[in-house]
Amino acid sequence: MRVLWGLLRASHPEPGAAVTLVAILLAVGVGHDAADATLVGLTVLATQLAVGWTNDWLDAERDTAVARSDKPLATGAVSRRAVGIAGIAAAVATPLVGLTLGVPAAAAITAALVSALLYNWPLKFTPASVLPYAFSFATLPAFVILALPGAPRPPVWIVAAGGLLGAGAHFANVLPDLSDDVRTGVRGLPHRIGPAWSRAAAAVLLFAATVTLVFGPPGRPSWYGIAAIAAAVVVLPAGWYAGRLASSRGARPVAVFRAVLVVALIDVLLLVTSGRVV
Repeated sequence: MRVLWGLLRASHPEPGAAVTLVAILLAVGVGHDAADATLVGLTVLATQLAVGWTNDWLDAERDTAVARSDKPLATGAVSRRAVGIAGIAAAVATPLVGLTLGVPAAAAITAALVSALLYNWPLKFTPASVLPYAFSFATLPAFVILALPGAPRPPVWIVAAGGLLGAGAHFANVLPDLSDDVRTGVRGLPHRIGPAWSRAAAAVLLFAATVTLVFGPPGRPSWYGIAAIAAAVVVLPAGWYAGRLASSRGARPVAVFRAVLVVALIDVLLLVTSGRVV
């Protein structure tokens, strides 16, 4: 039980659960039945587990060096070998489960996984660190739509919105760990532009994703689309302010990333209720 709990914590459960939920909601919204929506969720869950576990496996020494108490590998709650094996198993499972939804869908989700793994190493150490996030998140809605019967072509606007959302998530996700990352040699794009510009980039990109989802589909924007834009205007600055307060108290400023998750869920609910995806 202790090992299972350690593996769960090492999988980055909060963002992993959020991305999986987003994929399931999107699958329902574009017309998948319950069985296929479940397969979409399982495939995306496998990618999230693979990325989370390989991330912590690769970062074990760095997390130990900065005494990360929230990392089970750093505290000895689970072995590095167990996390590495789990990460490989989840990575192998991704295309296998994805193939149950068709070859185009499996190819898309496998490409998203490879991109995310390239972020873990070596791209997180480079100015190109934002690119894997943008590509993988852009590919996620494409995967969900390609999994429909006949593998219809994903609309450009939904792919663009996914890429903007992913890029914003990158800047927000890195914010709580900027100082620890710099101490251990990580120099991605957020580290190079600093926390203030990273917060601004996260907010602008997330807002742009919401606007794209509202005005991208054909026809006039709905009232709930305008409401989604208004919600983003409120949630993103609130997350930024809460993050600043946390930093001033010496706590990890995770509020910005949680604001990203909230906006992402709002955006997906917007898609589900719009009925204008494909």
